Amino acid sequence: MQFANINGVTLHFQVIGAAEGKPTIVFANALGTDFRIWRDVIVRLVGDFALVMYDKRGHGLSDVGEAPYAMDDHVGDLAGLLDHLSVSQAIVCGLSVGGLIALGLAGSRPELVRALVLCDTAPRIGSEAVWNERIETVQTGGIAALAEPVLERWFTPEFRHPANAELAGYRNMLVRQPPAGYAGTCAAIRDADFTDIARALTVPAACVVGDQDGSTPPEVVGEMAKLIPDARYDVLTDCGHIPCVERPEALANIVRAFAREVAGPPPGT
Repeated sequence: MQFANINGVTLHFQVIGAAEGKPTIVFANALGTDFRIWRDVIVRLVGDFALVMYDKRGHGLSDVGEAPYAMDDHVGDLAGLLDHLSVSQAIVCGLSVGGLIALGLAGSRPELVRALVLCDTAPRIGSEAVWNERIETVQTGGIAALAEPVLERWFTPEFRHPANAELAGYRNMLVRQPPAGYAGTCAAIRDADFTDIARALTVPAACVVGDQDGSTPPEVVGEMAKLIPDARYDVLTDCGHIPCVERPEALANIVRAFAREVAGPPPGT
């Protein structure tokens, strides 16, 4: 396991190297998950790209730090980690809140970003009332109190079959996240609006969404794709909010093709 102290918190991360000159892809996770969600995508990309995964603050094996957070905290953590690893001009693949982090990174540290893959996300996600209600639920009843509706938004009915052991595993991942980190990140999402960043993006972007996403449905992600100049847009069939779990091969194929397309010489060289 790999750890680094970034901005006063210990972040858990993993680097899988590749031959010199291969592009680097960085993965940022959804709310209530850790970087294990990317496993079935990662195994399909090893060797073709250098790969970086990490647990954002308040999730997985990373420190909680002082919650609630601002989105700038999450963005600053990723920027600090990439500086620590001497990574620049990365292709950043962010899922849900990870997509907000990716957009924020492109806006604040553009030298770190060569391109974005924005999965099941939007420049603004949900309403203030929705996030305040979720924060209150977690603070009074823990993450388990909202696990079932979250899983319904994450996964298709077929995946949520009671006999599917993976469903139980991902429920465990969700409810075992630190409640303070979960609620703190809810506050960061509530207060974030990166519409202007999305509209002004100058790097290539691919927008991906599951056709049965209950959190950021296709019409929401489609509007983001229209907002971003020259964005690519793909809808994955038979898929909910977490395509790296339900449709990892399809997502890996999109990421691979897009990364190869944008992996020419970095701008200015």
